[in-house]
Amino acid sequence: MECCAAMTDTTAPCIAPDAATRAGMLDTVRFDATGLVAAIAQQHDTGEVLMLAWMNRAALDETLRTGRVCYYSRSRNALWRKGETSGQVQTLVEARLDCDRDAVLLLVDQTGVACHTGRRSCFFNAMRPEGLVETSAPLVAADTLYGRG
Repeated sequence: MECCAAMTDTTAPCIAPDAATRAGMLDTVRFDATGLVAAIAQQHDTGEVLMLAWMNRAALDETLRTGRVCYYSRSRNALWRKGETSGQVQTLVEARLDCDRDAVLLLVDQTGVACHTGRRSCFFNAMRPEGLVETSAPLVAADTLYGRG
């Protein structure tokens, strides 16, 4: 299903940018020497920062085309569709480029937890004067997320 990548009214019909529009937008992204761009996922309605991952051109194009967030896994050297093994899907509400066009902010609707540790956000290690402090506990066991439990 084609879906809208720049949809701010989640009740509106979902319409993806056409191929020419997507190609033009992708041409403006400053991917690094390895063809990647940093992508920050943020919950669209609360502002909660969920995770940082990487996208190549194909991942960003798929995300804009389908509305389901797709990243590039550096460890597997393959596209990684968020939630394909855990069920913890990210649906795109809007994608934004930063001023230098070398980072992407993905405003998403997160289903379940975003972190592979079972936490809502990957940013749970606070750097405080006394050292690292975990600010949240897992909401679900990682083994449960990935069918090993």
